Amino acid sequence: MATEIQTRVLRKFTWRIVPFIMLLYFVAFIDRVNIGFASLTMNKDIGLSPTVYGFGAGIFFWGYFLFEVPSNIILHKVGARIWIARVMITWGIVSAAMAFVQGPTSFYALRFLLGVAEAGFFPGIILYLSYWFPARQRAAVTALFMAAAPLSTVLGSPVSGALLEMDGMLGFKGWQWLFVLEALPAVLLGFVVLAFLTDRPEKAKWLADDERRWLVETMNVETTSKAATAKHSIWRGLADPRVLALALIYFGTSAGLYTLGVWAPQIIKQFGLSSLQVGFLNALPASAAVVAMVLWARHSDRTGERTWHVVLACLLAAAGLAFAGLATGVVTVLIALALVNIGISSAKPPLWSMPTLFLSGPAAAAGIATINSIGNLGGFVGPAMIGWIKDQTGSFVGGLYCVAGLLVLSAVLTLLLSRAQTARVEPVTQSH
Repeated sequence: MATEIQTRVLRKFTWRIVPFIMLLYFVAFIDRVNIGFASLTMNKDIGLSPTVYGFGAGIFFWGYFLFEVPSNIILHKVGARIWIARVMITWGIVSAAMAFVQGPTSFYALRFLLGVAEAGFFPGIILYLSYWFPARQRAAVTALFMAAAPLSTVLGSPVSGALLEMDGMLGFKGWQWLFVLEALPAVLLGFVVLAFLTDRPEKAKWLADDERRWLVETMNVETTSKAATAKHSIWRGLADPRVLALALIYFGTSAGLYTLGVWAPQIIKQFGLSSLQVGFLNALPASAAVVAMVLWARHSDRTGERTWHVVLACLLAAAGLAFAGLATGVVTVLIALALVNIGISSAKPPLWSMPTLFLSGPAAAAGIATINSIGNLGGFVGPAMIGWIKDQTGSFVGGLYCVAGLLVLSAVLTLLLSRAQTARVEPVTQSH
């Protein structure tokens, strides 16, 4: 009976929650990285050098860094429904305002404010999933949610390329149309969140009484079972050295991910293609990543193994970046970018399954947000480093090698964390 109700309940709330949060992240990610396509024409129009553009694109993550932890703690207190709606409406407004940047100062200011507005969204959803999904299913569900990032590249790249072709319509530049039209869904979905999202299983009126009871009891048992070892207070979550280790691992993956989002369109365009062609070609590597990350996460859940699923994926992405630096044609650069996309996307779901194994409650809210905020500073370092090195050398090669090095460091840190974790568990096991 338990197996039957488990299957029924998991299916029901998976179909209700996962497609919706995927849609939210899809829209969020487009607004976060559409700067990569806007740059194809915007940089020349308003006079942004590669250094200024790389720095401004990455400064988004300083806003994220400063407001991530407080935002997630507020979400834990007031509920996901209200807070996620607030996040989406404000980031949509700021993203639309990007259409009116006039130079480096306004570019920096609005990218920073976009980070402030969006802070809390991603870790908030990761925390939200931990309220609903047992730990055993979490990597696969996280993978489905995170598949929205490469999916946004698959579907958003051709759309962004096409919007740039609206140049001159009603007196606006193509990149201005891109920012305004791609921001509207975020604002509209913010109001949908208020009506559709359910904060906790206890409030799920759309579940039958026995289904709701089973889910609440299952999640309570899981919380209680890890109470002896899991850390609960905010400060203990922030102070746990494993949180810092995971943040540094995530730093490398973020540097790689946002190098793709911010620079891939320009890397492809250097072979003499139009914006529309770049839009369609940029979608291909991400298409492979969507399939790979879901299969990789399912394998991680099935085997219960997390460490090597992160390590191997990081090393694949590093190899892809090095290969991209050597690529001499469109086909080879697309193969290289596919390796990077697959590696980075596949590393994240097993990585995000790790913190809730040793953190719960307010500590999980603070710990997850800390990992995401510190780790996402890689999204500043990667793009900014590539822009600066391109200004110095006239080439993407040196910057791509540096980001590849950060991903190798992530792989090494994952192995060290695993060894340290094993060393912590063994004495406890032996004492029994």
